[in-house]
Amino acid sequence: MREFRVLSPTAILGYGFPAASFAEGMGRKPHVIAVDAGSTDPGPYYLGSGKSFTDRGAVKRDMEFMLQAAMADGIPVIIGTAGGSGADSHLQWNVEIIKEIAAEKGLSFKMAEISAQIDRESVKKKFNQGKLVAMKAAPTPVLKDIEDSTNIVAQMGHEPIIAALEAGAQVIITGRAYDPTVFAALAIKEGYDAGLALHMGKILECAAIAATPGSGSDCMFGYLREDCFELTTLNDARQCTTTSVAAHTLYEKSDPTRLPGPGGVLDLTQTTFEQATESTVIVRGSRFIPDNAYYVKLEAARLLGHRTISFAATADPIMIAQLDSIVEAVKERVHNNFDNITDFFLDFKVYGQTGASFYGNPDDRRGDLRSPAEAAIIIEAVAQTPELADTICSFARSTLLHFGYEGRKSTAGNLAFPFSPSDFRGGEVYEFSLYCLMAVDDACEFFPMKIYDLIKGVES
Repeated sequence: MREFRVLSPTAILGYGFPAASFAEGMGRKPHVIAVDAGSTDPGPYYLGSGKSFTDRGAVKRDMEFMLQAAMADGIPVIIGTAGGSGADSHLQWNVEIIKEIAAEKGLSFKMAEISAQIDRESVKKKFNQGKLVAMKAAPTPVLKDIEDSTNIVAQMGHEPIIAALEAGAQVIITGRAYDPTVFAALAIKEGYDAGLALHMGKILECAAIAATPGSGSDCMFGYLREDCFELTTLNDARQCTTTSVAAHTLYEKSDPTRLPGPGGVLDLTQTTFEQATESTVIVRGSRFIPDNAYYVKLEAARLLGHRTISFAATADPIMIAQLDSIVEAVKERVHNNFDNITDFFLDFKVYGQTGASFYGNPDDRRGDLRSPAEAAIIIEAVAQTPELADTICSFARSTLLHFGYEGRKSTAGNLAFPFSPSDFRGGEVYEFSLYCLMAVDDACEFFPMKIYDLIKGVES
């Protein structure tokens, strides 16, 4: 029975992996090295601003291992959601790192870069055609959401990656991609079952997080066969178990048996998990059911303003007991003082106020639970300019610092500040503006591909 082998080095490109685990994986002769490089988990800032949430040095370190090993063995490297969020700026950031490594290491290969960024006019046209569909628990998109967005990306399926493979690319780097596709594309191209390939990709996308103990900074290995797939760890400190693999199948999913993605649904109603060895799990029965229409998910973010924050703490039990009412009174005073300014956001994030600290012997469960010894307070101001955010935060901080409350005994300040200056600019603030489905006529419609030859890092 034939098999297809996949090495997943790390949960996200730049999160790292032990050299020994990677070497063990390469010793098993993978047909492809694949890695997911992004996520919406860190929030909308990175998509909106076009900046990466992963560190350049860390990404370069991981890619040096992957590129050199792949070129030595003559296998492809496939990287999805480049630069963390998959917009064109992220894609180019990652491409430059690849070129740099190729030049430094003397590597030559054909590379494909696949964009996933869509211009506003194209999305507005789809909107006017009624081809944008709201997702559960997400707002229904309106025209202003599209117009306000800085970067709009769509999650590509496996089809654009297969097109790059058919064009002879050995290194493929994509914009925003459905996480399992980078692991499944070559296998699907080679005729393996799409349901099994995508389900194996769903597990491998986070590498050893699906093992126990889990880690986002270690490798995993997958064996895809005609009627099943097998997952195993590459580090003796970890094992794949039926619980860890099944649990990761549910990761980021609201339905345990139906996992929707570009072009269809992964049906797990007949899926089984079998413990084959101490560190290996075999999975059977997963099926891919195509949709009648092909949908891709859109993600976008818009600029809200600029943030300034101040971090403080209090150890006064009298203040801690009244903190809710004190914060509301301070907010009211700030709004009254700046009643000519309506377009700002002020928030107080309080930590430890309602928690109870345990004193005495931790093994003595009969010990007393007492009121928290201190509470931490983060003051956040967001406004249209950095200067206005500074003003709002400063006034809120000074008002809270000297606020008079019932039972207060001190005539000095209420707060302790661990830093000087006490206020910090947090930069631009974004929010997600689009999170919906878009019907497309073709799976590759909005994913243009550029293919070129690199000769020691230089485009020929």
